[in-house]
Amino acid sequence: MHDSSPERVMALGHEAARLPARDSPGTVRAVLYRDGRREREADSVEEARRALARDSGLMAWISMDEPDQEQLTDTARHFSLPRLALEDAIVAHQRPKVETYGDVLFVVLRPAHYDRDREAVRVGELHLFGGRGFVITIRHRGQVDVEAVRGRLEAEPRVLAHGSLAVVLAVLDRVVDAYAPVVFDIQDDIDEVETQVLDGDPEASRRTYRLARQVIVLHRAVDPLDVVMTDLMALMERPEEADPGPPHASAEARGTLHNLLRDVADHVSAVREHAEGFRQILQNIMSVNSALIDQAQNEAMKKVSSWGGILVVPTLIASAYGMNIPPRPGFEWMFSWPLSLLLMALSSLSLYVVFRRNGWL
Repeated sequence: MHDSSPERVMALGHEAARLPARDSPGTVRAVLYRDGRREREADSVEEARRALARDSGLMAWISMDEPDQEQLTDTARHFSLPRLALEDAIVAHQRPKVETYGDVLFVVLRPAHYDRDREAVRVGELHLFGGRGFVITIRHRGQVDVEAVRGRLEAEPRVLAHGSLAVVLAVLDRVVDAYAPVVFDIQDDIDEVETQVLDGDPEASRRTYRLARQVIVLHRAVDPLDVVMTDLMALMERPEEADPGPPHASAEARGTLHNLLRDVADHVSAVREHAEGFRQILQNIMSVNSALIDQAQNEAMKKVSSWGGILVVPTLIASAYGMNIPPRPGFEWMFSWPLSLLLMALSSLSLYVVFRRNGWL
């Protein structure tokens, strides 16, 4: 199931490869809920699946943290997950997206945080499967605490009672909220590099380029979320009898989830606007920095040219005395030497005044 297709490599770069083998399996939790309230924690994914088969009133939330291929394959077998989506989960490094396979919803998200010390955006990956009576969250290179989302939803059983889609939206909300600190930290660094550029710091160019690269990383994680929002909105607006997604919900439930999704969509738009604004600001900073460098080089050339012009006149005069030819009339005149020195001084002084007035010196 390894996929190294050109399309995937072009979209994601060289990181589009199968998850590396691990020395130990990841953490897996299986918790059963009834009407939004925790009933018990199952010992295994298989036990959770058997409980759902016996009691249709239960919902299982399977959370997997850095799972290996065997754990993913085993979970997929118990819950009949679609093969193509499972392949994406194993390969990982996907773009954010929403896909439906019959009555199973598959969502990919790219959470992020900002490493202030290295000025680098670190992007993780979350995969979510939602179906009738179950939700599976798979965290790769974790940036978002899924257990914190679980705690928040368990404190709001009326929301959790809406089923797997409520979990998907709550995780999405947490991922999008985590972009805000990234935006603020990048903004602080951009403000600092602006000051560096205006102060003529030679390291400003390198830092500006590095920040531009990190803004691109953030933009790649956030930009596809517009399509994700659109797809989820379309899924929720389908009539109940035609809804192939996660479990059917009442009009009240759909209204609650719809409001949550709209709130998340607003946050996504804000982050996208910031990311696009950062790209424009950094382009402007690069342009200003380039202009300042060119200006500094021009000023240096003016100074060099000015001093060269000042020195060339006395050099020409002095060279007449250094020619290897017999002396001509006037060379023996007692005032020729002092007058030559005076002419050199006056010409140099005149050129200095002219260049100084023109701002070249």
